[in-house]
Amino acid sequence: MQFEVWAPLKDHVALRLDGATYDMARDPDRDGWWTAEAAAADGSRYGFLLDGEGPRPDPRGRRLPDGPDGLSAVVDIEALAPRPAAPPHTGLQDAVLYELHIGTFTPEGTFDAAAARLGHLTALGVTHVELMPVCSFAGRHGWGYDGVAPWAVHEPYGGPAGLARFTATAHGAGLGVVLDVVHNHLGPSGNHLPAFGPYFTDTHHTPWGTAVNLDAPGSDEVRGYLVGSALAWLRDYGIDGLRLDAVHALADDRALTFLEELSAAVDELAADTGRPLFLIAESDRCDPRTTTPRAGGGPGLHAQWNDDFHHALHCALTGESQAYYADFAAAPLSALAKTMTRAFFHDGTWSSFRGRTHGRPVDRRRTPAHRFLGYSQTHDQIGNRALGDRLSASLSPGLLACAATVTLTGPFVPMLFMGEEWGARTPWQYFTDHPDPELAEAVRSGRRREFAAHGWKAEEIPDPQDPATRDRSRLDWTEPEQAVHARLLDWYRTLIALRRTHPDLRDPDLAAVRVAHDEERRWITFRRGDVRVVVNLSADPVTIALGRNGVRVLAAWEPLEHPGPDGRIHVPGESAAVLAT
Repeated sequence: MQFEVWAPLKDHVALRLDGATYDMARDPDRDGWWTAEAAAADGSRYGFLLDGEGPRPDPRGRRLPDGPDGLSAVVDIEALAPRPAAPPHTGLQDAVLYELHIGTFTPEGTFDAAAARLGHLTALGVTHVELMPVCSFAGRHGWGYDGVAPWAVHEPYGGPAGLARFTATAHGAGLGVVLDVVHNHLGPSGNHLPAFGPYFTDTHHTPWGTAVNLDAPGSDEVRGYLVGSALAWLRDYGIDGLRLDAVHALADDRALTFLEELSAAVDELAADTGRPLFLIAESDRCDPRTTTPRAGGGPGLHAQWNDDFHHALHCALTGESQAYYADFAAAPLSALAKTMTRAFFHDGTWSSFRGRTHGRPVDRRRTPAHRFLGYSQTHDQIGNRALGDRLSASLSPGLLACAATVTLTGPFVPMLFMGEEWGARTPWQYFTDHPDPELAEAVRSGRRREFAAHGWKAEEIPDPQDPATRDRSRLDWTEPEQAVHARLLDWYRTLIALRRTHPDLRDPDLAAVRVAHDEERRWITFRRGDVRVVVNLSADPVTIALGRNGVRVLAAWEPLEHPGPDGRIHVPGESAAVLAT
């Protein structure tokens, strides 16, 4: 088989394969590339010697059996688990996503164990599983955002074969699969890319140090490296979409941006394969141009996370007002109403957290609601809290039901975080397994300093390196069988079923959403076509005038009567209901 590697600054490159060494030759047609032919089989171990140093793993290697500092292993892509036809396409307009972390979704923390639990998700009614990053990283346990090998699958999860089996099982169950990928930085431990070439540049600096090289000399190949990785997940493993981590941190000054190049390549693959593939961005810019089609001058991404919706809902539920919640906490129901009708709260408004105006208005005539994902909880919004506490740690079941109601009947593509559907009591804490003791201590002390500035004592902050921190973050699968959890789980199933059976709840027209609220009495109601949704966040019952006769209750968290002839409905405290004509 042919081995190849990009090492433009090296004078001599050799292949080390199953203990033997083969000199590599410069490719006459590709500047900086080296090639060699050698017999190899699935599982053969190999690496590259760079000017006599090494061997180092293949930057494009698909498998790292011994972790990022070990040799790569040959993977026969065609021999991976057979991929059944992708499930009947559910476009983003009709989707309900479920974010999960392979390492803590089950006690085993593997692809196969997660696949065995997919029946729970099909019964819940979600359409897509969104996996947190599965690229190889140093150590066994971690969130995955310190990945250092964008082509390789983390071995403790099950490696390439495990991911292929998971995707095949999901597709067989009618579920699409979305994968979270990180292009804005690579982890600090086990990162061998700088030895091969200019994968990074000091032209820009990011929160993680020097930036990935997207616009300096050599960036054509670096872009090709990242685009190729993205296409490999979609093509070779049957992944249906990618979530792009923190695209606002992609330092890129070129006229044709990396995101445009990536979205064009994904759209071309979709056309070639006849599969509807999509890209979802995480961005804190509050900029509708993130999802503007390329023909309209945008990068052509298909959707983006909407943290403004989350922040407004979180403040309305909890009353918290620290850090970035401050702007939303002044009048949280008003903020929530704005996000539900205009997508962003910050659309050119003052942000006290940033100390400047922020965001840009969304053109509701041209931007469908399914360009945005809405959620009440995510891995970030839970795990970046000091104790990793979920909403269920402080809210009543009724308020959890209200959060679900707003998320699942609101205008955006809903996304759930694993376990929220039954009000999981397990936290989701920040955990690492860095083998480098200096890096481990830097992470531990850095996190404690960060939260000390907010009044936390160092001993109260979970140690990311302590295995118990990861163990606490695993879901407890006995909880859904308990009455209080089972009731909430049934409510989630009911709401998702209503979203599926009532087209008005999937209407992409943001301008058609009508919202009324009472900040003091803590209720909010919204209309989507013929569907009415009422949510009472107060502990006291409220009476809400719907302004229309003939509306009937479809589902309610607490028993309540249909509205009277005057169109008024009496809603119990901390409760929600969905009504329709």
